[in-house]
Amino acid sequence: MSITDRDLVIEAAMAGAAVVRSHYRSSLTRFEKSAGDFATSADIEAERAILDVLRAARPDDLVLGEESGRTGTGGNGRLWLVDPLCGTLNYAVRTMLVSVNVALRIGTQVVVAASADPFTDEVFWTDGAGAYVRSDGVDEPLAPSATSKLVDVNLDPPFPNEGVFRAARLLADEGFVEQFRPRVVSTTLAVAWVAAGRRAAYVTDGHLSDSVHFAAGIALCQAAGCVVTGIDGQPLHTGAGGLVVAADEQTHAALLTLVANQRARRD
Repeated sequence: MSITDRDLVIEAAMAGAAVVRSHYRSSLTRFEKSAGDFATSADIEAERAILDVLRAARPDDLVLGEESGRTGTGGNGRLWLVDPLCGTLNYAVRTMLVSVNVALRIGTQVVVAASADPFTDEVFWTDGAGAYVRSDGVDEPLAPSATSKLVDVNLDPPFPNEGVFRAARLLADEGFVEQFRPRVVSTTLAVAWVAAGRRAAYVTDGHLSDSVHFAAGIALCQAAGCVVTGIDGQPLHTGAGGLVVAADEQTHAALLTLVANQRARRD
C-alpha cells in the first residue's frame, strides 16, 4: 500500500530533523550564498535526506528545495516546498531555535505540510482539514490562543515595503507595548507556534509566494483557524504582501492598526 501524502510529509520532515539534530554542536562547513546568507553542511545533508524520502515515494513530483533549487521533470501539478533548516544562523551559533519545513502544493493550494522541531522532537502537521502536533507518536489538535500576548516579529531582510512598514518600528510604537510583548526567534518555527497557542501572532514583511520558509507554517495556521493575511489585511500574496498571522480576530485587528499607523506617519 502506498504511503499517503499526509504520512509522507511527516516522514520527510522527521528525516530532515534527525539529520539536523545529529549535526548539532559538530564542526560545520559553511557555504556562502548571497547578501551575508549562508548554508551549512547540516542544511545540505538534511535537504538530501528529505529529498530521498520524497523521491522514493513520489518520483514524478517536482521539488523546490532551499539549497538545491527546483528538481524533477513531473508535469502533474504537484510541487514539494522544502526548507531543510530554517534558522541556519541560530543553528550555526548553537542556538536550538530552528525548524524543518516541508509542504506539498497541488495547483495553488498547499494540501499537506509539516514543520518539525529537531530539539523537542515535535512535528506540527496538517492534512488541510485539521492541524496537529505529534510528540512521542501521539497527535494532539493545535489550538491557537492569544493569551500569552507574545508577538514574534521577523527583523531579517528583505524589506520590500520599508517605505511604509518595518517590523522593527512596531517595537517602538506605544500601542504595541500597551497590548503585546515582542519576541524574535528568527525562525519560522514561530509561525507554527501561533497555530499551537504559544504565540499570539507573527509579523513579517516580504513576498512569500512559493516560499519554502513560510509555506508549511502558513498552512498550519490556516488549518488551525488562525487569521492569516498580508500586512495590509489583504489576502495572502496580494497587495503589499508580507504576513500577519494571529490567533484571533481581535489580535489581528490590533496589529493591522499598528501597521496602518506606520503608513499614516509616512503619508
